[in-house]
Amino acid sequence: MEKWQFYGWEQATVPARAEEYPGIHTPRDLYDRLADGVWCAETCAPRLRTKWSAANRTCGQCSITAFLVQDIFGGEVYGILRPDGSYHCYNVVEGHTFDLTSEQFAGEALRYRDNPTQQREEHFAKEEKRLRYELLKKRLLEKCREPSSESLSPEG
Repeated sequence: MEKWQFYGWEQATVPARAEEYPGIHTPRDLYDRLADGVWCAETCAPRLRTKWSAANRTCGQCSITAFLVQDIFGGEVYGILRPDGSYHCYNVVEGHTFDLTSEQFAGEALRYRDNPTQQREEHFAKEEKRLRYELLKKRLLEKCREPSSESLSPEG
């Protein structure tokens, strides 16, 4: 896959703790799988679906992706307060800060310090968000179980 463009890609090397997703060993591996057709309009936040496209694949995917990262790698989910009052979610795992969905901001400088932690219970109290998260997990598992998915690894 092409060189990663998400914030903190250089630090996205922490090892997976969960083994249920074959071929995902680091957040970079996870990004590669998500970018390979797992992120889609149906997993995008409804209010942002008109902005979602294959070229803007991370649009509206932040919280469900950040909590999936937490499932696989541990760590904490933090939120950057946005002008509209919503939070953009990212991850900090073992001191490594990265944001798999930062590309949707097209170069806007986001502040990845001194932000509040985000709780999945609060986010998933919204049924549509919980359902999108479950769909993301299901689509990821299907992608990881495809016979050719191991060949996507950037190693080698």
